[in-house]
Amino acid sequence: MANRVRKQLITFFVDEDEHAAIKLKMRKMGMSNQSLYLRKMALEGRIIQVDYSVFTDIGKSISGVSRNINQIAKRINATDNIYAEDMRQIKKTQEEIWQLLRSIESQLL
Repeated sequence: MANRVRKQLITFFVDEDEHAAIKLKMRKMGMSNQSLYLRKMALEGRIIQVDYSVFTDIGKSISGVSRNINQIAKRINATDNIYAEDMRQIKKTQEEIWQLLRSIESQLL
């Protein structure tokens, strides 16, 4: 106890429904430490859990688009010719990137 960083004890009572609601919210947040959860809620008023899976998906998609552009660039460098179809493909892949970014933005708002 002498090494304890937090030395002030706060105690309060809840009914069964409130306790169940607290436990449910903790589970949804992926938290198992009730003391930590209640302290964060008391101090910050909210806990935000961010789903970063959308960024993983966008990263994979952008990587694929980048590979396509890189292949076009290699062909241009090898032949010293820029074909209209290559430019259309680059513009198309650029638009795909913008659509992916707009999709992320709409999911975050």
